[in-house]
Amino acid sequence: MQADLPAQALHDWPAARLLAAFARRELSPVEATQSVLEHIARWEPQLHASYLLRPELALTQARASEARWMRGEPCGVLDGVPVTLKENIATHGDPTPLGTAATELVPADADAPPAARLREAGAVLVCKTTMPDYGMLSSGLSSFHATSRNPWDLSKTPGGSSAAPPRQQQVTARCMLAPTLAARCGCRPAGAACSASNPAWAAFRLTHPTPGAAPAR
Repeated sequence: MQADLPAQALHDWPAARLLAAFARRELSPVEATQSVLEHIARWEPQLHASYLLRPELALTQARASEARWMRGEPCGVLDGVPVTLKENIATHGDPTPLGTAATELVPADADAPPAARLREAGAVLVCKTTMPDYGMLSSGLSSFHATSRNPWDLSKTPGGSSAAPPRQQQVTARCMLAPTLAARCGCRPAGAACSASNPAWAAFRLTHPTPGAAPAR
C-alpha cells in the first residue's frame, strides 16, 4: 500500500500528514504504527518512557483502522494516528499506578474521558507513558517506573510532572492537533503555563486534557 514517500521517517510525521496519506491510500495505519513501534523498540531501553507497551494490541487497532480507510469509512478525526496517554489517564481493564509503588494495581472499570474520546476518534493507542509519584516530583523520579531519561542527554531526566511524555514524543508519531481538532478530543495544546515539566523543554508538542471538558479519573 505504501507509495513513493519522502525519506522522513513515518514516526516523525504529524497527525495531519498521516491522515492525508491515509485518505489518499498512499499509506496504511499499520505501516505508521509499525514505524512507531520499531522506533520505540530502539529507544525504550535508554529512555524508559513507556508503560503497558503492547505491540500486538496496537497493531490490531491499526489493522481495524486500515480496513475502515479501505472502505472509505474512517470512524473519526484521528483514525489510524498512533498516540500515547499519560499513565494517570485510566484505560479500561488496565491498572493506573499514578507513578507510585504505593498504589494498588486495580484494573480500571472504564476509560477516562480523554481515553474514550481518542478511541472514538479512531486513534491507535500504542502505550501509556510513565510519570513520577502522583505526578508531583519535579525530578521526574518514580517509585514504580524505571527512571526516565531526557532524549537529548541521557545523563539527565526531563523533569516532572509529566516526565515521560516529552521523551515518548521522540519515538511516537507526533499528534500535533489544530485547536478545533484538539477541542473535539477534549484536549488543549500543552504550553509554557501548563506545568513545571513543559514538554517544550524537550522540543516536543503535546496536548493536555482540558479541565472540565475531559477530566481524568
